[in-house]
Amino acid sequence: MKRLLLSCLSVLTFALPALSAEPLLPAYERLTVESSARAAPLAATLWYPAKTRSYRGIVGGNAVFEGTSGQMGARIADGTFPLFLFSHGSGGNMDNSAWLMAALAERGAMVLAVNHPGSTTGDSSPRASAFLDRRAGDLSAALDMLLDDPVLGPHVDRSTITAIGFSLGGGTALNLAGLRFDGADFADYCLADPEQLDCIFLSKGNLNLDRLPEGFSADASDDRVSRAIAIDPGFTYAATQDSIDAAELPVLVINLGKENLMRAADVSEAGSNLVARLPDAERVVVAPAHHFTFLAECTPVGAALLAEEQDDPVCDDPEGVERADVHARIVDIVAAFAGL
Repeated sequence: MKRLLLSCLSVLTFALPALSAEPLLPAYERLTVESSARAAPLAATLWYPAKTRSYRGIVGGNAVFEGTSGQMGARIADGTFPLFLFSHGSGGNMDNSAWLMAALAERGAMVLAVNHPGSTTGDSSPRASAFLDRRAGDLSAALDMLLDDPVLGPHVDRSTITAIGFSLGGGTALNLAGLRFDGADFADYCLADPEQLDCIFLSKGNLNLDRLPEGFSADASDDRVSRAIAIDPGFTYAATQDSIDAAELPVLVINLGKENLMRAADVSEAGSNLVARLPDAERVVVAPAHHFTFLAECTPVGAALLAEEQDDPVCDDPEGVERADVHARIVDIVAAFAGL
């Protein structure tokens, strides 16, 4: 059944009523995850509401991106909290989206994220990125670890676990919710439109698009996940009809931009039409914006550095766009869908 609340959102005027309670204090913890599917432990992070102050740290800050403030390793607040499993995009990392995770922690949620080997910052390979089952498996392994943790695990509301991701990570979130992607269909999509960003990226690696790894199409669902949020997701043109027919979980897709919408992420009727094909899905467009507006705010130095790279749009938002404003709207949309 369609969600009336989200279907009635205006992408230009979306707002929530003022919260009656003060925002909670966001805390940050670094974790290590053992996974039988990976040769080395996974780096992971957890954002959560803090009960006490510890000391302030800045997460994700560097020469290009502004960081996000959090209380380092502070004691977790009393009670149980909804959990988000966050998957970063190709070449991204778990800390670049700290702005979103800290905001959700302020609203009373926990957010668990990992760096996906082979598709993270400084370690991004087209071949490794095509093993979609491994990315989903990273978050399932991280969830195992968190739920087994004697201190943190009891604070997770196991009935409210949301898979959320951006770009390639949006595809991972959909995988966790039960969707699968067909390699042959994706090859046909790239043959028809080889200039799409995802096709260009994969074609540069040691891959044959006509014979993608079995993991590209594997079932990577996790039955502990209760809903999914995909932000400009990849591979939706290749979603299999049988997995769509079997889908039961609520899905929200957020598209960034209207005139600037990346075609590879388009789930409208003009694109992959994924939302209309799913039994319980909503689409919200946040505009004006483009794909990279989701990333952390850029520093003045970072923006100047990347401006010298004529083909690097990471810090170059559409005219008149304040990235912080777009981020605030995304937080509101995600929080509304998750019932925060």
